[in-house]
Amino acid sequence: MNNVQLLSRPASPSIAHKPVELYIFINPLCPKAFAMKGILRKLQLQYEHYFTWRYVLSTELSALNAITNRMKGCYSGAELDITHPVLPSIAIKAAELQGKRAGSRYLTKLQQYAALKMKNVNSHATLLQIADEIGLDMNEFAIDFGSKEVARAFQCDLYITREMNVDEVPSIVFFNECIEDEGLKISGAYNFEVYEQILRELIDEELVKNPLPTLDELLERFGTLTTEEVAQIYTIDIAVAERELKKRMLQQKIERIALNNTCCWKLK
Repeated sequence: MNNVQLLSRPASPSIAHKPVELYIFINPLCPKAFAMKGILRKLQLQYEHYFTWRYVLSTELSALNAITNRMKGCYSGAELDITHPVLPSIAIKAAELQGKRAGSRYLTKLQQYAALKMKNVNSHATLLQIADEIGLDMNEFAIDFGSKEVARAFQCDLYITREMNVDEVPSIVFFNECIEDEGLKISGAYNFEVYEQILRELIDEELVKNPLPTLDELLERFGTLTTEEVAQIYTIDIAVAERELKKRMLQQKIERIALNNTCCWKLK
């Protein structure tokens, strides 16, 4: 496999008790990041007792300070909306301040909005709507959106991207629990078995695999899934996944959202 590099671990305020750390570098609006989500979720479902993970936003943008200053006028109650390519990344970092799961839910919903192409996801108003739809604390989110803390968090992601010489997204860097050891950078997207093997080598023992949840449990956990994600997680054909999802739609447990090239399913 090409595109593999050894890297030094970035400075971190704490080291997780789990033996492996994953740094997942993505451009949040890149279709490759959306397509990779099923593989990452399967890795999480079966092996999350071995690793912690964080998304690193790797969008190259140059006007963060200017746009953050412009954001200050968006919370006075005035009917003001601005549009800028940096705003989705800022919104994700603002959502993450309400917890990692909140940030992950926000990223997923943002990607769905981008795939639907019904609204401009670079718009401040649209990003507020996404936060409201997934049930974030709106007052907290609005304040955080324009805060220096969120700007610094995003700048930190860009710094880590440069420090690790990540020039292709998605990429994943694996670190084991030994601080002195270099990380293993995997540039590009690969199938589940590649990441599973890397995890096995880092742990240096046979992995104990969690059983996959039922489809109903899977939908309860993640709320929204594409047909492709279900197929990836269970290693089944797309047609089989779609048939099982349609059964639950007929039972009025879930509803279908038509995207451009796939179907997205969410709990009712």
